[in-house]
Amino acid sequence: MPIRRELRWLYPIDWPELSWTIRFGRARGRCETCRRPHRQIVSCLPDGRWLDEAGDSGSDPQGAGAALAGQWRDGRGRRCPLPSPAELAQLRTTRVVLATAHLDHDPANNRRANLRSLCQRCHLRHDRPHHQAQRRLTHRLRLAIGDLFTGPYRPDRS
Repeated sequence: MPIRRELRWLYPIDWPELSWTIRFGRARGRCETCRRPHRQIVSCLPDGRWLDEAGDSGSDPQGAGAALAGQWRDGRGRRCPLPSPAELAQLRTTRVVLATAHLDHDPANNRRANLRSLCQRCHLRHDRPHHQAQRRLTHRLRLAIGDLFTGPYRPDRS
């Protein structure tokens, strides 16, 4: 995700090189939480399980076909059993893009122990509490502005 213009000054001048080192040097082009590979299109289920086509293919005694070739992994990158046919109906594909995340949400803290290579899904999960707090703050600011200028804030529900 691009850095917001108002926060760019918090990042060091060599941020692109530092980010590349974390994503491709230390993490070797994979998410450090779920092990999804960078720039690959992966098949995944809503609960976070995904098909690692580069993993061990193993034997497929049921002959389930190409959708089951490879190794299924859970949201933490560990091997997991094959999904049921009903679960396979929810299968979707996504392109994985890695980003370097600050574990303490402080863009000025660029120690390598504070940085982690994460895919979109893991990055959003990591930032969820921060995004929820921002959403509450935005809502309260809208309430305050509405009270100040136009009376009680009533979101348009049309």
